[in-house]
Parts: sequence; structure tokens; C-alpha cells
Amino acid sequence: MTAVIDDPAHRPARRPGRWAAPPRPVWEEKPGPAGLAAKGLVLALACLAILFPLWIVVVTSLSSRRTIDEAGGLVVIPEDITFVAYQELLSGGQVTRAAVISVLVTLVGTLFSMTVSVLCAYGLSRSGSLGHRWLLMLLLATMFFSAGLIPTYLLVQSLGLTDSYLALILPSAVSVFNILVLRGFFMGISQELIDSARIDGAGDVRILWQIVMPLSRAVLAVITLFYAVGYWSAWFNASLYLNDQDMMPLQNVMIQLVQKQEAPVGLGQAIKTGELSGLAVQMAVMVMALLPVAVLSPFVQRHFKKGMLTGAVKG
Repeated sequence: MTAVIDDPAHRPARRPGRWAAPPRPVWEEKPGPAGLAAKGLVLALACLAILFPLWIVVVTSLSSRRTIDEAGGLVVIPEDITFVAYQELLSGGQVTRAAVISVLVTLVGTLFSMTVSVLCAYGLSRSGSLGHRWLLMLLLATMFFSAGLIPTYLLVQSLGLTDSYLALILPSAVSVFNILVLRGFFMGISQELIDSARIDGAGDVRILWQIVMPLSRAVLAVITLFYAVGYWSAWFNASLYLNDQDMMPLQNVMIQLVQKQEAPVGLGQAIKTGELSGLAVQMAVMVMALLPVAVLSPFVQRHFKKGMLTGAVKG
């Protein structure tokens, strides 16, 4: 019996690329301890750059007049915490009315924009719909060409929408970018699923409501947040189309306070008598304007990757 000797020199040569793993780029390699430390430092600095200004705004809004005067302006270390600024803002008057207006405009505007965008995107995602290609090209053209501010204002004025809350919704009700994202996501839904529902007798409205929308919760949540933040943060339409100060939303009142153009009724006297710091009022209004977005964003954050990337790539 001949003994078999395992000699590496007599082993069959491996063809390159068949068994050995292909080399990975440098940026895909697992970082070492120095790389992990550098990443952690960069992330910590980025978080600090974002959170530190917010911390100053919140602390200043909760500070007394004496603390703000001693700090010479913005407060970093909290002392003598008080909620007088928020109590005065929420006790009634122009700020409270402006906050209610902003909430109602955001709710109604978001609902209207989502309804129009979903219906338009679903129609454009069906290749057999009437004139969908020409409508798509028309929508795309509006992303590159605009009539301008003056024709838009004249159109709103001719429709009788000035000094009306509809002027805060209709001119910016639809975003072509959001429609394209929704369309791309809808096109990724299995056509066989829609065809089977149509064979069972379901119409387009039922297919959209019971099949397409439940499968599109991620992208719908993201687009809803986009519209809601847009309506909540909008101020230009109000400054352009509204002349009545009692109809101004919260963002416009905040601009007036920050620029010290006009103090809301009730707050002006409190600031003059020394009961309240004007800087604390400004910071409190900023917190009120940022609070809804800061509260809602974490709940929608988990949908961003699935909703935006899938909707933007497909189609």
C-alpha cells in the first residue's frame, strides 16, 4: 500500500476568483479601533452642533428676566426655571389664535394634499390609464419652469382667495416631487396582485383603498410628514396673501416677535413692566413652533429608508 503524502506542492492550483473571496474596497473594510473612535467623535460633534443651540433656546425660554439679564442674553446654564413665558403665550390672545390657525391649516392642508397626490400618483402608475404619459410630462415640466411670483399672486387675487385661509393651502397644495415618489412606490406593487383583485370584481377605488394604500404605509407616512412640516413651517404665503393680523399663523407671529416689529396684545405690557423678558418670549415661541415637528419626526423616522429609497428608485 502506498502512503499518500499531503504535499502542498502537488495540490491542484485554485483558479483565481472561484474559491477565494474577491478583495473588497477600502471603504467596505471593517474599521479598526482608531476608525471607530473617529466615527464616534464625528457623530458626537455633529449631535452637539445640533442639540446645543436647541438647548440654549429651551433654557432661555424657561429663564426668568433676572437670569437673562445676568447672562447678558442667551442662557446656557439653567437657573430660576419659570414657565411664565409659556403661560402668557397660552393664556389667550394673538399667539394662541395663531397656534390654532397653524394647526387647522396643517391638518386640512395635509389631508387635501395627500388626497390629491395619492390619486394623481396612482393614476400615473397605471400604464393603461388615459393620457398618463402626457400628464406625467406636464407635471415634470412644472418642476423646471415656473410662471413666477407676480402671475401666481394675480391668479390668487383673481380667484378671490386673498385674506382667505385657502390662500395658505391651494397655492402650495401639490408637490410634483412627492407625486413622483408615490408613483414610483405604487409601480413597485405586484401587478398580479392588482389583476387578481380586478378579476374578483374590485374597482380602482377599492384596489387603491384596500390593497395599494395598506402596502404603502411607509411612503405615505413619509410624504404626510413632508406636507405637514411644509404647512406648519410656511410663512411666505401668509405674508403675501393675508392683510389681517388676526389671521396670521404662528410662524408669522414668531417672525414679528423675533424681529421685534410688534408684540402680541397682552405681552407688550408685561414686557414693558418688567414682568417678562422679551427674549424669553421669542425663545418660547420658537419652541412652540419646533415642538410638533420634533415630536412627530421620531415616529416616522423608521419609514424613511423604505419609503423614500424604494419610491425614488423604482419607476
